[in-house]
Amino acid sequence: MPTRSSRAGESHRVTHLDNGAVVLTESVPGARSAAAGAWIRQGSALEPADMAGASHMLEHMVFRGTASRSRREIALSLESVGGSLNAYTSREHTGYEARVLPDHIPLATEVISDLVRSPRLDEDDLNREREIVTEEIAMVEDTPDDLVFELHGTRMWGDHPYGTPILGSRESVASMPRDGLAELHRRRYVGANLIVAAAGAVEHDAFSDLVSKWFGPVKAGDRTKAAPEPSGVCAGTHRVERGLAQVHIVTGVPTPGHSHPDRYALALLSTALGGGMSSRLFQRIREELALAYAVHSYQAFHARAGAAGVYLATRPSQCAAALDAVAEICREVVADGLADEELERVREQVKGQMVLSLESTGARLHRLASAALYDESIMGLDEVLKLVDGVSHGDIARVAAQVLDPERSCTLTLGPT
Repeated sequence: MPTRSSRAGESHRVTHLDNGAVVLTESVPGARSAAAGAWIRQGSALEPADMAGASHMLEHMVFRGTASRSRREIALSLESVGGSLNAYTSREHTGYEARVLPDHIPLATEVISDLVRSPRLDEDDLNREREIVTEEIAMVEDTPDDLVFELHGTRMWGDHPYGTPILGSRESVASMPRDGLAELHRRRYVGANLIVAAAGAVEHDAFSDLVSKWFGPVKAGDRTKAAPEPSGVCAGTHRVERGLAQVHIVTGVPTPGHSHPDRYALALLSTALGGGMSSRLFQRIREELALAYAVHSYQAFHARAGAAGVYLATRPSQCAAALDAVAEICREVVADGLADEELERVREQVKGQMVLSLESTGARLHRLASAALYDESIMGLDEVLKLVDGVSHGDIARVAAQVLDPERSCTLTLGPT
């Protein structure tokens, strides 16, 4: 049974189960659907060294069958009532999500609990799934704009777990032991690592009762420790030759982690650099110089650290000119900052994107889960927008000096020489 329940602000509610699981909801007035999911603090950066790719493989295996459902019955369970069911693995957690009509929230909660609590983990199924994941690895290798980020992460983070490929390698997948997956499930899929959330047309007490019924029996267990602090990253330029028509380039630097207050200044800086058609990178490199079709900034935040940088793809003959243009834009921002008009425009762009994204119950669901996964308070939208409004020119200058420092940058090029 729930041990305690509280309001987190606005329409957010939180309940803690006896086994340590956290239940969160956000009721959205006027919504005619609901998104629900369960998250486990287990991802590629938290795996045993000899089990690379195990978190992702386990996520695949639960759909192969449970104690009460075959793989076809799992597929039909929500699709037969017009809903959807999906899952993903990240560096630090694994998520199982459903989107359904309000009447089917009880079914969605029960199906997700079945996946999380009682996967069959059959040896024959594992042999088939090894082949499927190997094909997935091959798909990434044939998609250079995905592969370049994976290769860049491996180079930048070095031996740190943040650089470990989420899918693992062909070798680790081929040798993935069934007993090892079962042990990982036993130790990590526990109440102390569990967040269950719903957003949309949902009522907290009713949902909390459902979660207590289906997830309450999960043993409490021990919470997974976060990955260690990165001791250093590998800067410089790295090249991977590949027979492609374009050179794909990622340049990036480490940033503070998910909960750091500079996250908002970094978001504004990233948007100004390459967050849309009006950004500096797009306007200069694509529109003025015609050096690339695809060019954008990126950022990612983990518990202990994050990364921010630039991606672009261009022909080999234009690679040097494109990199010079990126470097020049970065120098300009470090030297001059953002003009008042540009900062205000970028601020409104970020705020608008936040508000528009929350028209999706799925986005609201992820916001709830993210707060719990990183032990952050659930902030109301107005509170978040106030933090964005509070970013000053000084904040932008400070983070720009850190993340646009060429001495700290790791650059990887993938393609022909």
